[in-house]
Amino acid sequence: MASAISARLNDYDETFADALAPDQRVLAAPPPPTHIELSFYDDLTDVADEWRAFERHAEGTVFQTFGWLSTWQRYIGDLEGVRPAIVVGRNGSGDTLFLLPLAVQTGRFIRELVWLGSELCDYNAPLLAPSFSTCMLGQRFCEIWQRVLTELQGHPRLRYDLVRLEKMPAMVGSQPNPMLTLAVAPNPSGAYSTRLSGNWEPFYAAKRSSSTRSRDRGKRKKLTELGDLALVHAKNPIESRNSLDTLVAQKSRAFARMGVSNIFARPGHLHFYRALATDAQVRHLVHISRLDCGQRPAAVNIGLIFHDCYYHLQASHDDGELSRFGPGAAHLHELLRYAIDRGLKVFDFTIGDEPYKRDWCDQVLTLFDHLSIATVRGSCVFPLLLAKNRLKRRIKQTPQLWKLFTRARAIYGSLLLRTRTGIARFAPQ
Repeated sequence: MASAISARLNDYDETFADALAPDQRVLAAPPPPTHIELSFYDDLTDVADEWRAFERHAEGTVFQTFGWLSTWQRYIGDLEGVRPAIVVGRNGSGDTLFLLPLAVQTGRFIRELVWLGSELCDYNAPLLAPSFSTCMLGQRFCEIWQRVLTELQGHPRLRYDLVRLEKMPAMVGSQPNPMLTLAVAPNPSGAYSTRLSGNWEPFYAAKRSSSTRSRDRGKRKKLTELGDLALVHAKNPIESRNSLDTLVAQKSRAFARMGVSNIFARPGHLHFYRALATDAQVRHLVHISRLDCGQRPAAVNIGLIFHDCYYHLQASHDDGELSRFGPGAAHLHELLRYAIDRGLKVFDFTIGDEPYKRDWCDQVLTLFDHLSIATVRGSCVFPLLLAKNRLKRRIKQTPQLWKLFTRARAIYGSLLLRTRTGIARFAPQ
C-alpha cells in the first residue's frame, strides 16, 4: 500500500475495561466519545518516522521498536516472504494511541496473520500510548480488532487463513494488554524478571544465601587463578563483531551438545545478529560484553536496553577448562551490577524456564497465545496447531516429562555430533 488505508470506527457504549479481569480495570469517569482512525502499512519506511517518535514515550518492550523489527524484516522477513501489516490507531486529534506490528507469513499450506518478527521476539504486543486505557474506556477493543481483521483480509496482499499470535504478556508497561480480550491460552514457556534498586552488594545479598555467595566466591577465585578477570564492553562495531562471533561459536557448540537447532545456522539469522551488533541505526539498543579470563573469553553476552529495562537476550560461555568454575554465572553477576550502576529498574531474563532465572527473579510472567480460524483452509490446520501447542505446554510444565525430553534430546544431539565428526574425519581431503 503506497498510502495508508484509513477507516473510522464508531464509538461504543461498552467499555474496554469490561473485558478485563476485575483487578485490571481502570476506574475513571467515561471520557467524551472518541473516534479512532486506523491506518495500515505494508512498507515499513512509510511509518518509520511516526513509529520511532511514538516508541520514545509509548509503553511496550524493546521487541516492538522500529530498530529491532525493521532489522529483522531486512535480514529474515524479506528472505522468508513475510509482508508487514502495521496498524496505527489515532484519535480525532491525530495523536497516536497504539501501534500493532503485525505481518502476514506464507507457509506451505496457509497464510497466517502473526506478529512481525514473532519467532525472535520474546514478547509480542502492541505499543501503547500512556493514555491508551483512558482513551479506550468508551470503546471496545475487540470491535476495533474485528475491523482490523476485516480491513487486512480485504487487501489482496494481506489476506490470511489463520490468526496466530504468540508470547503475549498480560501487561504492556503499566496497562492491561488489550490483545488479551481475545480468546487466549497460556504459552508453553514463562518469562522472568527482577526489579533493580540500590547498589550491587545489598541486592546480591538479598537474592542469594550466604552459602551460595561463598560458593560463588570460591569459583571466582578459581577463575582468577587461571587468569585475571575483566569485564569488556564492546565500544565499536569491530569489537562488537568480534565478541558476537565468539558468542556464536560458543553457543553453536552448546546447541550441538543439547540437540537443539542452531538458530545462527538458519537463513538470515547470523546476518541479523551481526547487524544488531554493528548497524548504527540499531546499536543504541544493544549491549555486548564479555568476561575475559586472561586472554580467553570466558563468557559473552548480547543484551538489549530500552527505557529502564535490561533484556538478557543471548549468553554463552567457554566449554573447556573454564566451564568448571561457572564463568556464565560470574558474567551474569557483572551484568546485574552494570544494570544497577546504569540506574535501570528491571533486569529481564526474558522467555525460557531455565532454573537459574528463578534464583534471581521476583516476577514470573505468564505469556499467552491466540489462535483463530479465518478461512476454510485455516480450519484444516487449526486442530493440528492446537494439539501441538497443548502437547508442548504439557511437556514443558510437567517436570518429569521435560526432564525426559531434554535428556533424550541431548542423547540425540550427542549421537548426531559423533556421526558428523566421523563423516568429517573420513571424508577425502
